[in-house]
Amino acid sequence: MLRLRVLLHRSASILLTSCILFSVSSVNKHKPWIETSYHGVITENTDIVLLDPPLVALDKDAPIPYAGEICAFNIHGLEAPFEAVVLNGTSGEGQLRARGLVDCELQKEYTFIIQAHDCGSGPGGTEGKKSHKAVVHIQVNDVNEFAPVFREPQYRAAVTEGKIYDSILQVEATDQDCSPQYSQICNYQITTTSTPFAIDRNGNIRNTEKLSYDRQQQYEIQVTAWDCGQKRALHSVPVRIDVKPVCKPGWQGWNKRVDYEPGTGSKQLFPKMHLETCGGPLSSVRTTVELQTSHIGKGCDRETYSEKSLQKLCGASSGSTDLLPAPSAATNWTASLVTDSGRDSDLIFRFDGHQAAKIPDWVVPQNLTDQFTIATWMKHGPSPGLRAEKETLLCNSDKTEMNRHHYSLYVHNCRLVFLLRRDFTQVDTFRPAEFHWKLEQICDKEWHYYVINVEFPVVTLYVDGVTYDPYLVTDDWPIHPSQIDVQLTVGACWQGGEVTKPRFTQYFRGSLSGLTIRPGKIESQKVISCLQACKEGLDINSLESLDKNIKFHFNPAQSILVMEGEDLENMNAAVRKVSYINSRQFPTPGIRRLHISTAVQCFGEDTCITIPDIDAVVMVLQPSEPRITISGVERLSHPVSDFRAPGGIVLFQDLHIISTVTRAETTVILRLTGTEEIIHNLDYCDVLVLGEELNPEQESLQLQRSALLGKHLDATNSTSGMSVYGVDSMSNYEQVIRQVRYYSWQPGRLTERRFRLTCSELNGRYTSNEFNLEVSVSVLHSSESVALRQLGITVFFSLFHFLPLSSLILFPGVPSAATVVIVMCIAALVVVVVLGIYRIHLTHQQEVKLAESAKEADVTWDDSALTITVNPMEVGGRRNEDDEEEEEDEDDEDEEEDDITSAESDDSEEEVDVQLPRMQRSSKKGQNWDKTTISY
Repeated sequence: MLRLRVLLHRSASILLTSCILFSVSSVNKHKPWIETSYHGVITENTDIVLLDPPLVALDKDAPIPYAGEICAFNIHGLEAPFEAVVLNGTSGEGQLRARGLVDCELQKEYTFIIQAHDCGSGPGGTEGKKSHKAVVHIQVNDVNEFAPVFREPQYRAAVTEGKIYDSILQVEATDQDCSPQYSQICNYQITTTSTPFAIDRNGNIRNTEKLSYDRQQQYEIQVTAWDCGQKRALHSVPVRIDVKPVCKPGWQGWNKRVDYEPGTGSKQLFPKMHLETCGGPLSSVRTTVELQTSHIGKGCDRETYSEKSLQKLCGASSGSTDLLPAPSAATNWTASLVTDSGRDSDLIFRFDGHQAAKIPDWVVPQNLTDQFTIATWMKHGPSPGLRAEKETLLCNSDKTEMNRHHYSLYVHNCRLVFLLRRDFTQVDTFRPAEFHWKLEQICDKEWHYYVINVEFPVVTLYVDGVTYDPYLVTDDWPIHPSQIDVQLTVGACWQGGEVTKPRFTQYFRGSLSGLTIRPGKIESQKVISCLQACKEGLDINSLESLDKNIKFHFNPAQSILVMEGEDLENMNAAVRKVSYINSRQFPTPGIRRLHISTAVQCFGEDTCITIPDIDAVVMVLQPSEPRITISGVERLSHPVSDFRAPGGIVLFQDLHIISTVTRAETTVILRLTGTEEIIHNLDYCDVLVLGEELNPEQESLQLQRSALLGKHLDATNSTSGMSVYGVDSMSNYEQVIRQVRYYSWQPGRLTERRFRLTCSELNGRYTSNEFNLEVSVSVLHSSESVALRQLGITVFFSLFHFLPLSSLILFPGVPSAATVVIVMCIAALVVVVVLGIYRIHLTHQQEVKLAESAKEADVTWDDSALTITVNPMEVGGRRNEDDEEEEEDEDDEDEEEDDITSAESDDSEEEVDVQLPRMQRSSKKGQNWDKTTISY
């Protein structure tokens, strides 16, 4: 409905007003029209979208107000960060804008729907119409806001000298911009000047000239990058190029010296070593690692205890005789030989073809029987001259008249020969007599341990624990019996007959150590292996982790290790596990050489590479030297009765043995040192008598045999002291030495006795302090003297009861003649009574002593388990007969000692003591010794 108002007027007055009302039908007949699709572009970080075609809506109702006007553009799609605004409603022009900043790196394109709305039939937009839906595609244009960044913080490569490479390595940079124009890297550049390298557009670095390892082993260059928008990287990247020498096959990554700290167990020798094959394919690798220790001791680091202590430690049979002991007063036959102590107190005798030694008759075993063992360490080289002569180690030959060899051990033309001629009393038929072995070890100038086990007629040779049968055995007739004495020699053979002047012949040239002979028994292979075992060698660390395809083999001494495998990486891992181990608590310091040789096989007919040998050393560092300290009571004072008591005097009851080492610790500020107590073994302790030696008929040192049971210890006794020996703990030595007792049957003559105790580890390599002990007799009356004195006083006073008082005191103050006579008579009577009582007592004691002596004569003393060492030079002669005619008071003391000694003899049957036997007088010069029961 439309209302029109018409006004008629003339000049300033209104003439007529009228209203005309008429109705109009609907005018918004058409929908707005827009394009079916739009393509737009927006640059990131801006908000205006450039559309193609422009955003314009048309309406056929134009120019009708409202119906022909455009009021809005609506966007369908809530995620689209855009909005459309109407710039001109009449013309229908609009604009597309971003609601916020658009980031190309987040989203490069957008797609959404847009519609146009007219204004309808009035201002309120009622009855408005919508256009069809049009698709809008928006592309976000990139801005070069990011600089190139390299993928790696640094690059590293290696090249071989003397070659030109097309590409050593490739560097790569990236750009976070979204467009190809700005995200692509268009150029790389080396910013370091004067370098023999160049880089292309793709980042490939090459060398422009041949590199030399000797001139420069490493180069470091800086590389930058540009994107296609010519934006440069903010930070350059460092590139390190190592120059390697021309590839040579061989082991790499190993050290020429490996330090070994004593007590650290097994240590890897090559933890980073690998085999460089220069790309050559291999079918198998065989590597041999050799530990060279021939310059250490007797071929390697072994225990350096004495031969006797080692045999005790290894459980060897008792009864062996050491034919080359250390020179001393008792073993003086080795004093003229040339000794080489070597290292760690290891006793070695060197023979140059001019020295030999005669073994005293009292040392030589008299009957070797059908079973015996000869053992020795020997180092021997080829004999000089074209015609080699026999070189005798051990020889038992006639002392005079004839020149028969009963048994001998000698070397001839690098062959070891053992001669054994039996007597007719033992065998009367043609029997084996010479046994020959031909071995490389005999003349290789290295130490080896030889053991000959004889179970006649079978003879077996052990060399370093490995058995060898003789390659040649020759027979001979037995030796005819004779009364000719024999002579045992070492280093040559004695020729006492069939020559003008007896002399040595067939001298030995080489070195010997630990030459022993044991009659009656042969040694087991277990003991032989223990006696010659090396305490150092090669090892494989974590053997369980070794690849199962790796084959390996050790020699018996573990000084050579052979490893073989097909896979190179597995072989590298296996070689890295090879270790050195030294189980000694105090190893011999110094260098051990290592030699590694490798053989490889290649596939097919290809020429195989050669792996050069390498040499390295293991440096065993000096161990911390222990300080063995002996402490205890240094002065003992006992009454006379204690010296004659059955238990004697315990000398070292409060003994303590400890060992300490000095540890050094270095800090940042200072170096600290301190002592630390450690536990280790001892191998002997000697109790020496200072001053005059013990008189075996008046005094002795004794040790109960039970004190040694359950321990690896033994003891010897002589007039100069007692020695406890064997490899055992310090606590066991303490227990044994605390039970050493001193006896004296005539303590009245004793003023004081002084003893010195010293202990050793490793055969004197480490010795203790000298602990001195002084023993004296305290000033106390014996119970028997007191009893006799009381007896005399009792008798003296009892006599006064039989005399009247008047006979004693006649005149006060003036003695009469009768009084003097009475007093003298009484004194004489007292003396007679005391002497009579003493004589009765003496007679009784002699009867008891004779009875005990007769009883002891019927008792057999089993001393098979007791080892007693006696120096025949120390045994005194016959006692002075004048000692039997002592004064009366000295006789009294002797008789009292006999009493005590008889009492002690009763106890001796229950426990056997390690002590000197009481010597019986002999009508002949010297003494007759039973060598089967006394060990020297």
